[in-house]
Amino acid sequence: MVGHSTGGSVATALAEQRRELVAALVLVNTGPRLDAFVEQGPVNQLLEVPVVGQLLWRLRTESLVRRAAATAVTRDVPIPQAVVDDVLGMTYHAFTATSRAAGDYLTQRPLPDRLAALGIPLLVVFGGDDRRWRSSSAADYRTVPGARIEMLPGVGHSPPIEDPERTADLLLAFAADRA
Repeated sequence: MVGHSTGGSVATALAEQRRELVAALVLVNTGPRLDAFVEQGPVNQLLEVPVVGQLLWRLRTESLVRRAAATAVTRDVPIPQAVVDDVLGMTYHAFTATSRAAGDYLTQRPLPDRLAALGIPLLVVFGGDDRRWRSSSAADYRTVPGARIEMLPGVGHSPPIEDPERTADLLLAFAADRA
């Protein structure tokens, strides 16, 4: 199972609830705990305010979504159209509910604590220049027995977009070790 960012929390929750479905886990730029999150500025905070956030959400454009998504990369790479389309297709409720639920999940118990109890092989891939999660927080996963942590210097929050070859090599090698 592979999860990027909040998707890593989803993958961890699946492993907790349905352990038999998850043979190994890869977390890509998934913050281990809520206090490792890097605040994204006043507009993101306003999105959480019910009436104001709903209005801002309705006013989003492809250009604004691309600019917001640009904080997820460090390298000069194009933001894939599929990412933009997915954000434009989200409802305001889905966006805010996901954010709140992910925060609640990390507040209840940090991911390394959850994963240490599961005994699942773990690969953590983290861009060294992430602007959404403190890259130094990847070290928190060292408490998970056998965890392998790979830092990608010069890469931001989205290694599959910024350095797809190196990211794929890491995932394929990890999968081959499990075969």
